[in-house]
Amino acid sequence: MRANNKLIQWLQQVLDKMVAENGKKDEKKTILLSSEMENAIGVWTDMYNNEPPWMSAKKEIYTMGLPGSIASELSRLTTLEMVSEITGSGLADFMSTPYQEMLGHIRAYVEYGCAKGGLIFKPYPTGDGIAIDFVQADGFYPTSFDSSGRMTGVIFADQIRRSGKIFTKMEWHEVTGAGYQVINKAFVSSTEGALGHEIPVDSVEEWASLVERIILTGVEKPLFGFFRVPSANRVDNRSIMGPSVFSGAEMLIREADEQYSRIIREYRLTEPALFVNQMMLGVNRDGNIELPSGNGRLYRKMDIAAGVSEKPFFEEWAPDIRDSSLFNGLNRYLQRIEFECGLAYGTLSDMQQVDKTATEIRSSKQRSYSTVSELQKALEAALVDTVDAMAEYARLYNLSPAGNYEVSFNFDDSIVVDTEREQAIRMQEVNAGILSPVEYLKWRYGVTDEQAVEMMPKNAETGGTSAIDQVMANWAGAGAADTKEA
Repeated sequence: MRANNKLIQWLQQVLDKMVAENGKKDEKKTILLSSEMENAIGVWTDMYNNEPPWMSAKKEIYTMGLPGSIASELSRLTTLEMVSEITGSGLADFMSTPYQEMLGHIRAYVEYGCAKGGLIFKPYPTGDGIAIDFVQADGFYPTSFDSSGRMTGVIFADQIRRSGKIFTKMEWHEVTGAGYQVINKAFVSSTEGALGHEIPVDSVEEWASLVERIILTGVEKPLFGFFRVPSANRVDNRSIMGPSVFSGAEMLIREADEQYSRIIREYRLTEPALFVNQMMLGVNRDGNIELPSGNGRLYRKMDIAAGVSEKPFFEEWAPDIRDSSLFNGLNRYLQRIEFECGLAYGTLSDMQQVDKTATEIRSSKQRSYSTVSELQKALEAALVDTVDAMAEYARLYNLSPAGNYEVSFNFDDSIVVDTEREQAIRMQEVNAGILSPVEYLKWRYGVTDEQAVEMMPKNAETGGTSAIDQVMANWAGAGAADTKEA
């Protein structure tokens, strides 16, 4: 649902009404989304959808789709080979199925979060299980944060259009002293741009299972996970909301689009043409000169005055194209965009013009690694909060027996690490007795000590002694020998 000034006004009016209905007329709640952030989210959304504001200002400007490429690449690197599991008990097994289903779609939604600055993972009970919804930054509006920056109050806005009517739902979540409060309000309007009048929430089929107000006792933290792009917010320094991954590079992206448009125009203006004496061309039934079918872009009419014989019947026109200088200029813009967005040189720009030495390559990759590492930390924190919310719903609605659970994460680090070379070095260290085989298996497969031992095959020739025991013994012996020599 796209943010707009009118919607913010509606939200504030509905929020005031919900606070008053709860008997707290003197309490003031405010939508914590400044007009600057609201407008920025709208611009980021348009840029991501290949509809930047400069496209409407100048129709001859073409877009390269850089915002979408930047968000897509950072999302891909953030979730590349990401493995996350919930283990520990029957409760963990119960939550694991919806959790893994959510992870199956996570790359696309992290891309939306990167583009718009944030994303909420919102679990909800389905009767006999739990499902997880994704809410993009233009679909939720914060109302409160705690001292640590965690969002503790938020309104989710949703709209359905059916039979010429617009149904709007506003769902307010807030952590209170009495528990976790959820209030649902629904409205219907026949006019675009109007909130309309309030109706029962359950009168709309899609919202029939919702109640207008509920207090969930014993819940002390939000029942959702908030993924925030962990960059400084240059749009609103006071806002807890995150910026887009391409925030700060908007003007550079515009300049790159304009340079790209110059290249397109250059190619079109320098297309080869053949100027032909119109006496050589045919005439249609209306008496108009007719160019050869299918080659209208190639031929140009040339009217030669009668009696002038030194002019040829055909004259070719093939001007030189200036694409090299234009592409060099575009490449400079792309490199600056990469720097502003925390990407390695060569991600968008021409790789042949950057990274001349191994040190420069590693330094450039390190920039992407740092950006992606911060995004992974933010995503991990949001997913942990999401799992905690799932566990609370399981407790509140008796969906599963209580139990302990643990959430594990393993992110791929091949952005900056040559995995094959690192593996070869570690194997050499194991063979030399420098590194424990258990530590090697833990690094290689991301397992625990016990799992590493279980992975080692049994050796029948040694009466069931495992290969890991033999290697460990050799490793320990080698270490003792080294100590004796020292």
